[in-house]
Amino acid sequence: MKQGAKKIEPKKPVQEPARELVANRETLKRIFIMRESDSSRATLVKYMEQILFGLHEFLMHHVGITEERSLVELSRRFMDSAINPEPEKRLAEVIAELIDEIAPYAVNVSSPYFVGHMTSAIPFFMVHLSTFVAALNQNVVKIETSKVVSMVEKQVLAKIHRMIYKRSQKFYNRHIQSAYTSLGGFVEGGTQANLTALWVARNRLLAPKSGFAGVEQSGMAQAYNAYGISRCIVLVSQLGHYSLRKSGGVLGIGSDNVISVPTDADNRIDMACLKKIIACLEKDEPAARIMAIVGIAGTTETGTVDPLNELADLCHEKAIHFHVDAAWGGPALFSEKYADLLSGIERADSVTIDGHKQFYMPMSCGMVYFKEPKAMDAIAYHAAYVNRPGSVDLGIRSLAGSRAANSLILHGALKIMGKRGYALLIDHGIETAAAFAELISERPDFQLMTRPELNILTYRYCPAQLQKRLSTATPAERMRANQFLNRANTLLQRHQREAGKSFVSRTTLRRPESEGGPAVVLRSVIMNPMTHPGILNEILDEQESLCKTRLKSAFAVDLSSS
Repeated sequence: MKQGAKKIEPKKPVQEPARELVANRETLKRIFIMRESDSSRATLVKYMEQILFGLHEFLMHHVGITEERSLVELSRRFMDSAINPEPEKRLAEVIAELIDEIAPYAVNVSSPYFVGHMTSAIPFFMVHLSTFVAALNQNVVKIETSKVVSMVEKQVLAKIHRMIYKRSQKFYNRHIQSAYTSLGGFVEGGTQANLTALWVARNRLLAPKSGFAGVEQSGMAQAYNAYGISRCIVLVSQLGHYSLRKSGGVLGIGSDNVISVPTDADNRIDMACLKKIIACLEKDEPAARIMAIVGIAGTTETGTVDPLNELADLCHEKAIHFHVDAAWGGPALFSEKYADLLSGIERADSVTIDGHKQFYMPMSCGMVYFKEPKAMDAIAYHAAYVNRPGSVDLGIRSLAGSRAANSLILHGALKIMGKRGYALLIDHGIETAAAFAELISERPDFQLMTRPELNILTYRYCPAQLQKRLSTATPAERMRANQFLNRANTLLQRHQREAGKSFVSRTTLRRPESEGGPAVVLRSVIMNPMTHPGILNEILDEQESLCKTRLKSAFAVDLSSS
């Protein structure tokens, strides 16, 4: 618990006879369908009222940004692997235990000082919507376990599809509730969305034909033989999300065949290198097939957007599936100011967007969209007891079976926020990141490593005197200095995290040896609407203070050889 914070103290209820904690039919019925005693109810109301109607105040009081507590020490508290035969605690006691013993050692991702990851504050109403979804407990795998909820999901999918592809009203009238087409699907997250997109791309490339039932039914070996293919390849920039390599493994093409393409000076896929790789493949491996090219709309490390229109032109010319991983940047389409940063996304064959990122939904929610309404037929499955042909069951074209109705949360959020509400959040993030970049540039002991395009930037602490010396250093001296700086900035990030007031993450940027080699950098993600330049200045102040006191010796870099 944060120092000086008020602990929630439940009202002392009237004492009631204590019920024995045993598991029998009577207690099972009471636990399953009935509330607990009045005393327990008072405790629950006191706690849950804070969460439902004062969420952010509750988090600030009960959850630190990061507690200075050893992970090994924490893990020792959770070593019991036996389940008690009889009930151990009542619900009110369990909630109290969560608040007192779990929450203080969790991470307050809602803090405006937490600017290190793509997980941030959620609007308070998301908790209410999530509670409603949990209470209904609809299973959207099948119409018989969801009914109208499946129809709402198809409507939500159409709304986001329209935001991406901007098709006609006639198009959406035809497909929005069709049992025979699909505009996309809700999945667990960006990893499943990317997998689903590449699954469709693989199955359409290696589709059934005379004498061959298709890769989905017959497998990769028969598919390669039927099509005279040696291997399938996916091309993506070196900043591509690791879920794409996972997809290569799961889909049987091999993660080694998800090939990284170098990036240019602006951290976008290098189109010249991409075209050279394709030309070499066509010349040297005519039996290889490029299954998909992936463009990124908001890379995880730097937030940059690939040249989507150029990629679309290339994919159209070569008849290659064009997928855009917009898990992070997709909601920028809401912004009138910055939607053009994603120009060309409407030409993609498939698009990934995460709900639990810049739609500010709770964990976990992803979405995948397809330009062609029949594309997902390539991954359709049916069964006699569920997902029968011709039904409107959403599980027909889905990797997941049973799943929660997270679409209801986005359905409600779109109504509460509107396009302009989300646009305000997007604009704030982009503009505050740009302001942060200027604050960093004004401090002589900091180096801005990647300027933000959306709302992610990277920088590092490098004393001004050392920067001056590096400008005339030899390649060997740059390499040596960079190794010192990498260790020092790693220590800086750890010390600030453990101090518990604020948090930025770190990553390693690829750089040529002539520039000193790979660089450990501090990474900032600006998405909390309560984060402002004043807070960001405080974060820089804290870092500068750490570097000039506790970490002073770590940044005393000696350029001479050892």
